[in-house]
Amino acid sequence: MIPFAGFEMPLSFKGIIQEHMAVRKTVGIFDISHMGRTLIRGPEAEPFLNYVTTNDVSTLTPLSAHYSTMCNERGGVKDDFVLSKLAQEKFLIVYNAANRKKDYEWLAKHSKAFKVEVQDVSDNIAMFAVQGPEAEQVLQKISAENLGNIKRFKCGWTRLAEVRTLVSRTGYTGEDGFELFVWNAPLSHPETAVTVWNAILEAGKDVEIEPCGLGARDTLRLEAGMCLYGNDIGEKTTPLEAKLSFVVKFGKENFIGKDALLKQKSEGIERTRVGIRMLKNRIPRPGYEVLRNGERIGQVTSGTFSPILESGIGMAYVPTEHASEEEIVDVKIRDKPTEGEIVKLPFYQRISADRIRFLGKEVECRVGEWQKLQKP
Repeated sequence: MIPFAGFEMPLSFKGIIQEHMAVRKTVGIFDISHMGRTLIRGPEAEPFLNYVTTNDVSTLTPLSAHYSTMCNERGGVKDDFVLSKLAQEKFLIVYNAANRKKDYEWLAKHSKAFKVEVQDVSDNIAMFAVQGPEAEQVLQKISAENLGNIKRFKCGWTRLAEVRTLVSRTGYTGEDGFELFVWNAPLSHPETAVTVWNAILEAGKDVEIEPCGLGARDTLRLEAGMCLYGNDIGEKTTPLEAKLSFVVKFGKENFIGKDALLKQKSEGIERTRVGIRMLKNRIPRPGYEVLRNGERIGQVTSGTFSPILESGIGMAYVPTEHASEEEIVDVKIRDKPTEGEIVKLPFYQRISADRIRFLGKEVECRVGEWQKLQKP
């Protein structure tokens, strides 16, 4: 157990690699109740959210969701999050635990110009993530509704173990899976949430479900090429530099940071986020320098050992002229330059039950058959 964003959180249960591989092969469950959750309601909820976020909220239909960012006036990322439209004038935003206070205050500040109510519900709704190729099969055992009807980036209501629960299908691991919002389960009375958690563990026994901690969450998201706020993105990094331009909709009339981002787009991006796969048995860590021909060109923002690639992987920001795939760089590990290769992100992504995207290439790999996967 470790302190994290004001909570005491599990780093691991049985071990990071075992939990990581459970998610890749079958299913794992994470308690993510530490994350921030805010409801936005009112007749001007949509225009308000279109103003404070970069993605186009008008494209959302009830019970759908999208990934997005909030920016400051300079175009820097205040946070990244998932926004769900629950009803015509009701939205749920889920953002990073470390930014709960900052994000809520930002939303509350800018809401004053709109007919909208902003309500922090973080401590009243428990939140779990059930991730992995067997996630739907396991949850269906205790669900009153057909979860197959909830497609990618959609959400819906059901009863899990007789408890009313909002279910969304997004994910932070590179696998299929669901986020579960157990309504009316405050921190002071977690009994309802515990009931759902235990029911999921029981339902997943036959496929060897594992409870997972922060360690596996980090290795999984890094293999999937996903950003961690505070490491890979922050208020001095723009979504364009972070390769998140797909969530920046310049066609909108206005949003906070638009002018700064338009200026950066027209002038050209000077640095960009890349993936690095180590060519030797070493692990890059955040803060390690990235070198090209002996000169510093950037630094690692996230790094770990990849259980799937069986090698060290990391992400870094480098000048755009050094961001080409297959370019060789050095990562300075304990003062010793160690070769790495710039690769296409994500390092890993499941496409279907028998195909994955692996270092930018689609290959056949049935669920659980990792021993047949040719390692680089």
